[in-house]
Amino acid sequence: MEKDRLESILKQALAAGADSADILLMHSISTEAGVRLGRTESLERSQSLEMGLRVFKGGRQAIVSSNDLSDTAVEQAVGRAVSMVAHIPEDEFCGIAEEGLYAQHWEERLDGLDTEDKKHADLAPDLLLERALQAEAAALDVKGIENSEGAEFGWSRSAYTYLTSTGFCGAYTRTGGSVFVAVLAGKGTEMERDYATQYACHWEDFEQPEETGRRAAQRTLKRLNPKKISTAAMPVVFDPRVSASLLRHLSGAISGASVARGTSFLKNEMGKKIFADGVTIIDDPLRRRGLSSQPFDDEGVACEKLALVKDGVLQHWLLDLRSARQLDLVTNGRAARGLSSPSSPSATNLSLQNGKDTPEALIGDIKNGLYVTELMGHGINMVTGDYSRGAFGFLIENGEITSPVSEITIAGNLKDMWLNLTPANDLRYRYGTDAPTLLINGMTVAGN
Repeated sequence: MEKDRLESILKQALAAGADSADILLMHSISTEAGVRLGRTESLERSQSLEMGLRVFKGGRQAIVSSNDLSDTAVEQAVGRAVSMVAHIPEDEFCGIAEEGLYAQHWEERLDGLDTEDKKHADLAPDLLLERALQAEAAALDVKGIENSEGAEFGWSRSAYTYLTSTGFCGAYTRTGGSVFVAVLAGKGTEMERDYATQYACHWEDFEQPEETGRRAAQRTLKRLNPKKISTAAMPVVFDPRVSASLLRHLSGAISGASVARGTSFLKNEMGKKIFADGVTIIDDPLRRRGLSSQPFDDEGVACEKLALVKDGVLQHWLLDLRSARQLDLVTNGRAARGLSSPSSPSATNLSLQNGKDTPEALIGDIKNGLYVTELMGHGINMVTGDYSRGAFGFLIENGEITSPVSEITIAGNLKDMWLNLTPANDLRYRYGTDAPTLLINGMTVAGN
C-alpha cells in the first residue's frame, strides 16, 4: 500500500474527530512444509495484508484492524475507531510519541541489520519439503531410532510499515525460517522422544538439514532408560537449549508495565545487584541478522543496544511510551504491538553474555548434580519470584554427565537462583533470546 494512501487514512481519522492516530501495516507471506515417515503431511501457504489503526481522543484510545483495505472498508474502520474511542475509559498515559522521540535516519541502519534475505524472499514449497524430508531421513537413519513425530520447515517474509499523524513514517522487512525434527527411540512404554530445531533470518545461515536430523536422533538416544532419583539440594546446570528461559523470566519481571502495576518481584530492585558478579545481559535490537532486529520499535521510537544488567546490577526497565509515562521515565524503544492491540514493553535480541569457563570446567567441579536439557510447565510466580518446573536431564557424577533422569521437578526462587548463577563461555545466537550453559548452585531437585 502506498504511503500516500496510508497518510490519507490518518487524515480521515483526524477529520472524523480524532486528536491523533497511527497505522501499523503488515504484509506477510509464509510457507510451511511438514513430513512424517518420508511422506508429505502438510503444505500450507498464507499471504495477508492487514492494517491496525489506532486513534486517540481526549486521553482515550481505540484500535481497529482490517484485512479489507478497499475504500469502503477503510472508511468504515475509521468510523468504528472514532466511534469507539468516545466510550473507552480515559487513560492519561496513552498517546503517540512526542516528535523528538522518533527514530532519526533509521534508513541508514537497514543494511547493517541485514534482516531481509533478498535472494530468498519467497521459497518454493518443493524446496522446503525437500529440506524437511532430508532432516527426517537423516534422523531415521541413526541406529536405534524407531519412529518419527515428523519434520517441519517453514519460511516467511514480513514487511512492516508504521505511520503517525504527526509525520513519522518508517518501514522495514524481515525474512526468517525454522526447521524442527522430532523422533522416538525405545520399545513399548520405554520409548523416549527428543527434538532439534534451528532458526535463521537468512537461508545461508541454516545448517544442512541432515545435521539437524542427526542431532535430534542423538539427543533421543541419550534419553533411553532414565533413572528416578531422590529429592535433594544440588547444583543444576542448564543446557543452552533451556538456559534462555531464565532470561525470558527476567524480561517479564523488568517489563515497565509489570513494574508500574506493582506485580513484579523486581519492582524495587533498580540499581541493585540481582545477578552474580560479572553477569551482563544485553538487549540489542541492532544486532546483524538478529531474529528480532529492527530499526525502530512499534511506536516509531529509536531503539538502541542496552545493558539491562551490568556486572550483576539491574540498569534498565523495558519501556514503551505508556509504561515510561507511568513511571515518570523516558521510553527506551521497547514497544511491541499487534495489529489489534495496544503496545506493551518487550525485549528484542536478548542475551546473557559469556563467562570465563568452558561448560566442561563448570561441570568438572560438580560431585553430584543435574544437567537439564528440557523444561516443562510454567510454575513461575512473577509476584514472588518462586520457581518450580518439571524437567528432564542427566545426572552429573564426579564431574561427568552420566545417566538420564526423568520425572523430576527443579525449584527455587529466581532472586536466589540469579545470585548463584555462573555462565559458561559457549554463547551462540540461535533463538532470539540466548544464553550460554548456566550453572546454578543450591537448587532443590524433587524426585521420587
